Amino acid sequence: MKDIIIYLEKLLSNNQVVVVATSGGPDSMCLLNLLCKFDVKIVVAHVNHKLRSESEEEAEFVKSFALDKGLIYEYMEIKEYNHDNLENEARVKRYAFFNELICKYNANYLMTAHHADDLMETILMRLVRGSSLKGYSGFKKEIDMNTYKLVRPLITLTKNDILEYMDNNHLKFFIDKSNYSRDYTRNRYRLDCLPFLKSEDKNVHLKFLKFSEELDKANSFINSFVLKIIDDLKLNDGLSISKLKELDSFLLQRVVEYELSLCYPNDLFLISDKHTDLIINLVKSNKSNLRVNLPNNIVAVKEYDVLKLINGKVSNEFYYELNDAIYVPNGIIKKINNSDSKSNYVIRLNSKDIELPLIVRSRRDGDKMEVKNLKGSKKVKDILIDSKVPILKRNDIPIVTDSKNRILWVTGVKKSKFDVESNGIYDIILLYEEE
Repeated sequence: MKDIIIYLEKLLSNNQVVVVATSGGPDSMCLLNLLCKFDVKIVVAHVNHKLRSESEEEAEFVKSFALDKGLIYEYMEIKEYNHDNLENEARVKRYAFFNELICKYNANYLMTAHHADDLMETILMRLVRGSSLKGYSGFKKEIDMNTYKLVRPLITLTKNDILEYMDNNHLKFFIDKSNYSRDYTRNRYRLDCLPFLKSEDKNVHLKFLKFSEELDKANSFINSFVLKIIDDLKLNDGLSISKLKELDSFLLQRVVEYELSLCYPNDLFLISDKHTDLIINLVKSNKSNLRVNLPNNIVAVKEYDVLKLINGKVSNEFYYELNDAIYVPNGIIKKINNSDSKSNYVIRLNSKDIELPLIVRSRRDGDKMEVKNLKGSKKVKDILIDSKVPILKRNDIPIVTDSKNRILWVTGVKKSKFDVESNGIYDIILLYEEE
């Protein structure tokens, strides 16, 4: 424990602000007790996950400890979970809470009580699951977050070191009994793998720490090279597919992993090598337009010669009744009095040929239109592909129908058989103006 105190002495200055993630377990209570030895402003951040009957008692214990020591106590409850991946959702909400406190108190540090056993478990799990070079390294002792540092001071200590310190100093803590359940993957590594490794070498945790640090150095070195070439790959808010295909297979993998790390700065554990492979296969595919769904609503999109990673959570669906004018995702559709245009941005209709009112809506699966000057109907999807409309824009293109859901116009792309020539009989003229 002396090494930890020496490390904290070098790190901390008087009157600095430290936010401490405190569950009430032995790890966080060990860290909190150590920090109380220093002349710093401590913000005790406790998150009640509301998942166990002991949660209320633990919250009260942490609160009492903080107030007895004259520390600031901040509390947050997670009242409901909306996703299948409960562990990830809880983590995202925890760190959102911690970030709020960092801003509120202008904190210098966010400290968590991750220790050597945690690091070993993380590395082993990612080796088995598959990950990137950065993912295989686990987590770092210090991370510069620009306005503050995320620090894990206990990373050189084992769980037994922490428990021994707590017992020798008669310090109180709570034990989460769920940590002993083999229903959870991490627990199986903790209960089955770590004891074997420690029996082989009592200092194996330090070997894992060195392994982590060496991989992190390698990752940083390779990324410095990737950053030098990535500017040459940029094209239309994405990366050039043709240039990506020219890269050595290792460099291609590293570029994809780097782009993924930007999308998952704090959630890299969600990504495995299978996701990297999916994107690489997308790049190498001969198909012009493809999508790959990734965790947390991120979508990898191939649009002809461009690769993009975007947030695909936003819904593109819309449905409006058209009177004089209506705003749509990328422009406006309005009735006008006259126009000589023959482009696909103007359509002329005879109200006797269709059923009013007119509807403006988003594209739907199975949509078909009887294209002007073409016998029979054609799928709207194929019309958009033939017209080389980028895949990201297809769901934003407004479709105009009559009240019988007959498609009259794929705006800006194709008109139906209901379009009337400028020398014909019509009483409705519509104009689509893109933003």
